[in-house]
Amino acid sequence: MTALAPPPRTLIRGFRPGDGPRLVETWRRSAPADPVSPERFRSLVLLDANFDPEGLRVAVDGDRVVGAAYAVRRLTPMSGSDLEPEQGWIPFFFVDPAARGHGLGRRLLTEALDWLHGHGRTRVDFASYTPHYLLPGLDAETYPEAEGLLESLGFRVLYEAAAMDRSLVGYRLPEDVARRAAELTALGHRFATPSDDDLVPLLALAASHFTADWARAVRACLAAGTPLDRIVAAWDPAGRLVGWAMHGAYDSLDERFGPFGVLEETRGTGLGRVLLHLVLERMRARGCHSAWFLWTGERSPAGHLYRATGFTTTRVFRVLRREAAG
Repeated sequence: MTALAPPPRTLIRGFRPGDGPRLVETWRRSAPADPVSPERFRSLVLLDANFDPEGLRVAVDGDRVVGAAYAVRRLTPMSGSDLEPEQGWIPFFFVDPAARGHGLGRRLLTEALDWLHGHGRTRVDFASYTPHYLLPGLDAETYPEAEGLLESLGFRVLYEAAAMDRSLVGYRLPEDVARRAAELTALGHRFATPSDDDLVPLLALAASHFTADWARAVRACLAAGTPLDRIVAAWDPAGRLVGWAMHGAYDSLDERFGPFGVLEETRGTGLGRVLLHLVLERMRARGCHSAWFLWTGERSPAGHLYRATGFTTTRVFRVLRREAAG
């Protein structure tokens, strides 16, 4: 069945001053499972160094905002000088429930894709944009209509990301973890809060062995005042920093766990498990009732470790990609 044409008063244009509060309110009505606050919208969208007002396509009906689709490309590199000239992202889109059924979502996404294509972007991902993703991807269980629309526009699943949670009510450091920490310490390993000077190798480890976004997140949160004791780092017997785990790195949320990483050569020694539990112990000591994060592979080594530690999957997000957008 052919979709009805959008009401003639509906206009799609770039973002303008004064749109923000109406966008946030319409977002809340359109995606009640994932509302955004004015502060988060400001931080993650308007203050993003890559934000271009024309990339945020806003649908207005008279003086009402009835939908939006956000397209973004790199104006500043994540690291080095790479602007990823072929890559674009659509971190979010939404349509007011009262304005659905007229093809407005398709129209918004098409304009966003055309805008990216006009800037030379031939590969577009939904929604794994760093540094300021709002969700890792599409929760198809919560938003089945959005899944169908994206698929019809040529998006295909690239991979899935699992969000996990663990209650910390009554948490205590398991005896076998305490025992393994003592064994590793006896062998010359060290677990402690890093000093200011230790941040240099920690950031280098994050950027070179994991992702530039992890290094950025650690740097940004500490520069904003996150205390160093949110981090537990690990050193091998030679004094080399080989891993770390932390909480409170994103949006100053103490209950949000991560980033967390250890060198591949240390995996299987129990070092990562010790780091994870030492941070959970600190979180509980600060009164956290739960630990959660948004992004891991369910079948990855990290995913297996999290499940063995009592984390359970709460949502699954599909990262989608559209090649050769035209």
